[in-house]
Amino acid sequence: MYDFPQLQAAHDQLWSVLAERLKEAGVSPVPSRLTRNLSHRQTWMHPGLLFGQACEYPVAKSFEQRLRIVATPRYNAPGCTDALYRSAVVARAAEPAGSLEELRDRRCVMNEPDSNSGMNLFRAALAPLAGGGRFFQSVQWSGSHRASLALVAAGEADVTAVDCVTFAHLQRLDPRLISQLRVVDWTPASPCLPYVTSCHTGRTVLEALRFAIEGVFVDRALAPARELLLLEGVDLSPDTTFRRVRALELDAQQWRYPVLL
Repeated sequence: MYDFPQLQAAHDQLWSVLAERLKEAGVSPVPSRLTRNLSHRQTWMHPGLLFGQACEYPVAKSFEQRLRIVATPRYNAPGCTDALYRSAVVARAAEPAGSLEELRDRRCVMNEPDSNSGMNLFRAALAPLAGGGRFFQSVQWSGSHRASLALVAAGEADVTAVDCVTFAHLQRLDPRLISQLRVVDWTPASPCLPYVTSCHTGRTVLEALRFAIEGVFVDRALAPARELLLLEGVDLSPDTTFRRVRALELDAQQWRYPVLL
């Protein structure tokens, strides 16, 4: 989910070692290369998915019967705590608002309607303030966090919510873009984007995946790649009930703010 062009070599390195460990464990077939010619939704729906990464909220809402949670990575980025992450509420650098409340009636842009970081976490932050009615002047969808940030920087929107790992990556990879923006506030937290496999993956392969992932996270030779990817650890016993993202959705409904608008 964070496969920016500058990070692809590091992802390839981690996959190469992970794939080798899976083969040694007797898993077959194991792709030699990562698949990059499918959209994230096509990947999540693919019955042959061996290993991927997903956003918890759309999984909970639409893909729960198609995917199994393997593990949850921990990231070293501002806004992350253990295996939890938050979204940064971002506006232009010159935006005078100093709080979420002061962003009322601004133009909002988000990546996707069912994004956890772009919508669900942001909705949870806004729900107590919205009073059961419209909060923003308008809401539009960009298709990606990076596109949302670009629209805000260009003055075509005023505010967006971007997951903290994406924001941390872009601070290094696109400093010119980030220099035009600032973080106004942070959303509530939920589990980081989990590693997933197809629902057709059996218990033996699932355990082999977890064992292989554990090895990748302690392999000293992979430390530079993990550092570049902001990976600092992994939770191999993740919550598979999506309890936190569902609770945030329920909280917003109880505040009479079921739809971010």
